[in-house]
Amino acid sequence: MSGAQANQVTLGVVQFACGDDAAKNLATASRLVRDAAARGANIILVQELFEGLYFCQEQNHAHFSRARPLDESHPSLAAMRKLAGELGVVIPVSLFERRNQAYFNSVAIVDDVGAVLGIYRKSHIPDGSGYSEKFYFNPGDTGFRVWPTRFGTIGVGICWDQWFPEAARAMALMGAEFLLYPTAIGSEPGRPDFDTMEHWRITMRGHAGANLMPVAAANRIGTEIIAGKEQTYYGSSFIAGPSGELAASAGREGEAVLTTTFDRAKLRADRAAWGLFRDRRPELYGVLGTLDGRANRD
Repeated sequence: MSGAQANQVTLGVVQFACGDDAAKNLATASRLVRDAAARGANIILVQELFEGLYFCQEQNHAHFSRARPLDESHPSLAAMRKLAGELGVVIPVSLFERRNQAYFNSVAIVDDVGAVLGIYRKSHIPDGSGYSEKFYFNPGDTGFRVWPTRFGTIGVGICWDQWFPEAARAMALMGAEFLLYPTAIGSEPGRPDFDTMEHWRITMRGHAGANLMPVAAANRIGTEIIAGKEQTYYGSSFIAGPSGELAASAGREGEAVLTTTFDRAKLRADRAAWGLFRDRRPELYGVLGTLDGRANRD
């Protein structure tokens, strides 16, 4: 982290269609990040696993070759670090990580001088038709984390994490000022009439309202076909304000760059004035630490 912390902070979100050429996807992501920075964005969110197709549509061991260690040898991470340093922006970078014998769906947090502040590994791993992530990813072992940056403290979850209010609240309690969710979500195979887009948005807008802080989500667009299986991603990336209001919104199709500016001092003052964190009763929430809801064990 470099320099004094800014008070007026602009969140940026980009969305685009991914092919199976990592270099082309990286070029698209970089172009859109530059666009967001040119519009004043300080923290810029790119979608989940943007290097390629969302390979979790199928279970195929060949896709493990997509994973790399998140070190200096990773070409996409190196390029994003260089870009962040050049533009003076923070970029959470979503990548398929290999660490020894383990594989993770991870985000490397790159700060405004191009340094990696740390890594978050996806905690909640889905397993359903078209989203067979348990085949590929170990459950994340980092726990929920937040990172102080020049533009405020950010908390980052990954896709399925966004459905869990516990994750958002945990990051808020650790000092997050902005909650960010890179995502890959769209059609449900075998259920052509089932559309989760509004539910998806409403859930995260609830996190914003409940924690009185902005929430941003970046989703991919387009139809992707892997081994004859087809999935269409519904975009609709957005930025929600601290009351859950929809501050910026992308369409279901088409590349998009979204930006919204927030006053950190006002956000902090409003959180204090509301008293939501003052009036919490953690001693009553023990049931949240159980799987079956029994507050008292036999």
